[in-house]
Amino acid sequence: MIRHTSFDHKGGWYHYRIHALKMTELCKDNLFSLRKYLETMFEQCPNDYFQIGPRSSSLKFKLDNLDLKHVRNHDLCDWTKIGLEKNDRRYNTAHSQVQVFMLENDSKTIAAEVPLWLQPEEVDFYQSLFKTNDPLTGHIDLLRIDDNKIWVLDYKPNARLEKFAATQVYFYALMLSKRTKIPIEKFRCGYFDMHDCFLFKPDECSLPKIKNILNFC
Repeated sequence: MIRHTSFDHKGGWYHYRIHALKMTELCKDNLFSLRKYLETMFEQCPNDYFQIGPRSSSLKFKLDNLDLKHVRNHDLCDWTKIGLEKNDRRYNTAHSQVQVFMLENDSKTIAAEVPLWLQPEEVDFYQSLFKTNDPLTGHIDLLRIDDNKIWVLDYKPNARLEKFAATQVYFYALMLSKRTKIPIEKFRCGYFDMHDCFLFKPDECSLPKIKNILNFC
């Protein structure tokens, strides 16, 4: 049921996994291009993109108009707690412990460590923000499909202390929207640990003025 490959990308090894059966069942109609993208990554991931250029996880500024909903004891928190317990001896990292447990047991989770990128010509602010022609890259911790929405999720062991996690996940959603041609309105974003979950709608967010971003960084 689970297909797996590993990418040697800048920063370490990333273990890309999909649950083929759930993906087929959940990625239909207007989400079919997501299924095709996830399948394509096993053979056509542009690995050279991931060795250069900026990374979404390194972005250190806050979004404007961010309506962050804090939920305690969300089902993501429950999955995390159980995954860390059940897979403690099976995997060395907390990320793999949570990711694989949810892939195997959660009916909504379809993929983990999804590689993705954004080209400079795909958004008008790219050059002003990143000052390079190299693509922005990243890896989504977890993808879920719920109520025909694509949930882009990041596991953060200390979620309450995160300052810029929403920015990181926002760009993940933006990149996946560009790769699949699925409108950003179909996406939902969040980050979580075993206690707290923070959720938001990426289409309601916006970037601050470029000069404010650069000054903050």
